[in-house]
Amino acid sequence: MNRNIIHIHIPAFSIAVARVCRPELRERPVAVAPLHSERALILASSSEARDEGIYKGMPLGKATKFCSDLTVIPPDPGLTEKAHQVLTSVAARYTPLWEPSRPGHIHLDVTGTERLWGRAKDTAARVRREIKGDLRLAGTAGVASNKMVSSIASRIFRSEEVLDVDHGQESLFMAPLKVDMLPGIGHVRRRILLEELNISLVREIAVMDMGSLRLVFGRQAYVIHQRAIGIDPTPVYPPRMKPTVAEEVTLPRDENDDEKLLGILYGLVEKCANRLRSRSLLPRKAGLVIRYADQQEITRRIHLPQLSFWDFDLYGPLEELFFKACRRRVRVRFMKVWFRDFSHPSSQLSLFSAVAPDREKKVSVTQALDNIRGRFGGEAIQYGRTA
Repeated sequence: MNRNIIHIHIPAFSIAVARVCRPELRERPVAVAPLHSERALILASSSEARDEGIYKGMPLGKATKFCSDLTVIPPDPGLTEKAHQVLTSVAARYTPLWEPSRPGHIHLDVTGTERLWGRAKDTAARVRREIKGDLRLAGTAGVASNKMVSSIASRIFRSEEVLDVDHGQESLFMAPLKVDMLPGIGHVRRRILLEELNISLVREIAVMDMGSLRLVFGRQAYVIHQRAIGIDPTPVYPPRMKPTVAEEVTLPRDENDDEKLLGILYGLVEKCANRLRSRSLLPRKAGLVIRYADQQEITRRIHLPQLSFWDFDLYGPLEELFFKACRRRVRVRFMKVWFRDFSHPSSQLSLFSAVAPDREKKVSVTQALDNIRGRFGGEAIQYGRTA
């Protein structure tokens, strides 16, 4: 059976979401960038801004000189994530096989759903209309037999359309495109192809022999050739639901005092550890998310050195992670701690069960705190460092 893959594309997703909340931003050049410095880089630009020569990665100071009417808004990861979750909920109504590649981009595998929704092109048009009607987000859609071609098809036109690439026509569709449309090319290889081999179109890569391709792409030569003729066997991967124990806090006031931030961090670890103990879960992995006042977000992950659900065991690795992540002078506004990849305590009794007196004391104190909080509430008692 031929596959039918839809790719929904909302251009400049963060700006599109901001325009829903702030109608005055519509039909004017808008860019997303941290506002703390002229050297900050543009993270996204609207089509009006791109027409003025503003592109992603341009320094903010240079962009404002290029376009005096440019409206710059700070990134808002929280709002963008909420909008993306609503967007994925719409996609999930049409197929259980949907993959959110990044905010504003979703692949849907609608193979075999013709009796429910009709042709894949009609389904794509229906999804796009529903997104525009319910969320007020305008976008394009591409339909093809694989993820790569559908993704490229959704980016060919700026207007709100559905581009359907017929089965068997993938190679003809790819042939006239610029080589930088191919995934995996990159700026360096594109320059090599253009300057040394005078190659600028996909069809010129498609007719190259494998030996010549290996000189440019090495081990990726076969994959690049397959992509050049429109072949992509990659399946649509549905999002995996990973059990996670997490706690987060938005600080009432932006903060850059390490002692205060570490106290907040300990409080988050303490709450997570309490939940881990109540569910008898031993995490193998942990992570820390820090969002600064300028909305720049840093995420760090770690494999925990030991299996434990005691906060005094978990806090040390997270403290090290904090100093690796929090290196900017900008104040912190948001922190999140998470634990995942769990196992359960062994029911097998250890022959060597002797516990160090200091550790035994910490366990006893923590259990006493759990009992007090279970009886009188989570805020009934706390360490001074978290106050």
